[in-house]
Amino acid sequence: MLLSTSFVSLPSFFKPQQLPRTNLPSSNGSLFPCYATNSNISQRKSANYQPNIWNYDSLLSLKHDYADVHYVNRSRRLQEEVRRMINDENVEILELLENVKRLGLSYHFEKEIREALDRFLSLEKYGDIVIEESLHKTTLKFRLLREYGYHVSPDIFEKFKDDNGNFKACLMKDIKGMLSLYEASFMSYEGEKILDEANSFTSFNLRQGIHDDESSFVFEEMNHSLELPLHRRFQRLEARWYIESYKNRKDANKVLLEAAKLEFNIVQSNIQQDLIEMLRWWKGMGLAPKLSFSRDRLMECFFWAVGVAPLEPKFSNLRKSLTKVVYLITLIDDIYDVYGTLDELELFTTAVESWDINALKILPEYMKIFFLALYNTVNELAYDALKEKGHDILPYLVKAVTPNIPN
Repeated sequence: MLLSTSFVSLPSFFKPQQLPRTNLPSSNGSLFPCYATNSNISQRKSANYQPNIWNYDSLLSLKHDYADVHYVNRSRRLQEEVRRMINDENVEILELLENVKRLGLSYHFEKEIREALDRFLSLEKYGDIVIEESLHKTTLKFRLLREYGYHVSPDIFEKFKDDNGNFKACLMKDIKGMLSLYEASFMSYEGEKILDEANSFTSFNLRQGIHDDESSFVFEEMNHSLELPLHRRFQRLEARWYIESYKNRKDANKVLLEAAKLEFNIVQSNIQQDLIEMLRWWKGMGLAPKLSFSRDRLMECFFWAVGVAPLEPKFSNLRKSLTKVVYLITLIDDIYDVYGTLDELELFTTAVESWDINALKILPEYMKIFFLALYNTVNELAYDALKEKGHDILPYLVKAVTPNIPN
């Protein structure tokens, strides 16, 4: 057996530097305002940005072993086993779907999950399935249905209130149920008072009792939830945490656990491949030596793109495109905020707004290479979108990077 399964080491996430920069208000409402006040200054400004903390040569040598076809095939076989579990009419289907989601597997089974929820609602409606009326089961049903867009009223929590309209004091002894209610309270819509009350009730009482047994497994769950609720977490990092937590449970499903570990490593290998491609693109651009006044923050831009775009393999091009655009906008920001004179910035704004390669002639030397890099990259992104999707997105990309958008 190839799989134990161990994790590929996850690179430590960067801690944003507190960088000095000019933050003056814009007087003209432009997207990239010009802060230069004297076009005749002879000495360029400097923001004294901290140097890049990443060793790009080391990153280029990352080994993405789990991209191998053997692991991919093993993952697909495990996914078929999980698919059969979801399709089985199991009374514990909600617990299964919750674990599939938190282990980072759910995007493989979106169709099956919706079908399972439809079956569950149908069986519940006609009394063919009876769900325990516990706080945990009720809140889990509420949260899963809302996450997948089903209409479900928060009035189902009324049965957990006393005659005075407060949540029953006895609920405080049910830590699992309290945690579930706490998580469900973040799925509220505006004006749903009962969920606001649930949030206050659970957060206060969980924090009050969090030190009662700090050595227990429950403490770890509570501390994690109170730090940041599930609804606001980055799902892939949550999956990494939940795999470690789930494997210590006595009722852990070994198929789910192996599938989740393998899936995490495969996704990480895909992300590493994306990163290597971005580093090669960056080195090929050769902008860093020419724009030494600017921030070298490709890795931070890549992390931002990974956080915004879904991590499925089919979104690889989206992640890379976002990285390129954010990196170029960062350089534009530094040109305007730090280095350019007023006269240079006016020329550059005119060049970008016209989106004419002939405008290269009017720019100073350091701006020429950047404008050409910007022009080629944006046009290439627009070309790829037109070729693959049949949509002309060039006007929108130009608008995104235009230093001064006319009103």
